[in-house]
Amino acid sequence: MMDETNGLSLPPLSNYKVGETLGIGAFGKVKVATHILTGIRVAIKILVRQSIDEEKARREINIMRILSHPHIVRLFEVIETGKKLYLVMEYMNGGELFDYITEHCWLEEVHARRFFQQIISGVESCHLHKVVHRDIKPENLLLDSKGNVKVADFGLANVMRDGHLLKTWCGSLHYAAPEVVSMRPYVGPEVDVWSCGVVLYALLPGSLPFDHGMMPVLLEKIKNGIITFPKCFSPGACDLIKRMLTVDPVKRITITEIYKHSWFRVDLPRYIADRSLNTSCNATKGQESGYLD
Repeated sequence: MMDETNGLSLPPLSNYKVGETLGIGAFGKVKVATHILTGIRVAIKILVRQSIDEEKARREINIMRILSHPHIVRLFEVIETGKKLYLVMEYMNGGELFDYITEHCWLEEVHARRFFQQIISGVESCHLHKVVHRDIKPENLLLDSKGNVKVADFGLANVMRDGHLLKTWCGSLHYAAPEVVSMRPYVGPEVDVWSCGVVLYALLPGSLPFDHGMMPVLLEKIKNGIITFPKCFSPGACDLIKRMLTVDPVKRITITEIYKHSWFRVDLPRYIADRSLNTSCNATKGQESGYLD
């Protein structure tokens, strides 16, 4: 970055006042910052080039540039230097949905439904723009200051192309679909639907539908798809979760069918029911990127 007044090189984040570290990962860290001119708070993901797979990082950046939705974390800009990539993103000061669930232990159904409606709206927008997230879990669902949920962390996401199946086993085991853990090829949206079903289950009693300390046993539980429901679950919630956690991906409920489900439609906000916002930006950009698994 050059200062046009004197030709001197400026620090890459000279437009921001950088604050505390929000998190540290294997490839870098995330810091909170404030844009000096506007006062807007942002989160800056700092990636060290030597520590990352740059092709995957580019894919994440391109995917986030495609998406623009009230329930998807927004990417504002990318700043590059010879050693680092800085992803300047929307700051979500409400933290992770995981922490929210842990703090509250369980949520009333009306509260869980509101979160779930927002999650499904964001995930549908991804799919309509040919993006499959592949790592939907409460840790990647962030809350803003008004308590709204937004889908985040597209590090494992990929772009779908007609005639091509995905095959990478990625994401968190407890939220992974049977076809993923069985190493079978998959289209994409159906694995996100499964993960969203696990999230919905977790939102209600604060536990997981498939859990065990031994991985082989856990894998069998996921592959068999046998779940039990606490008494606090309503019949409508049970029915929707069963359809989302259907082992056969062909028979699994789709997002379009989720929108029609009676449990989902209770108190559905008009802006979510009017699904036109999910196609508000160019849906062909994802196809042009041409990324494969």
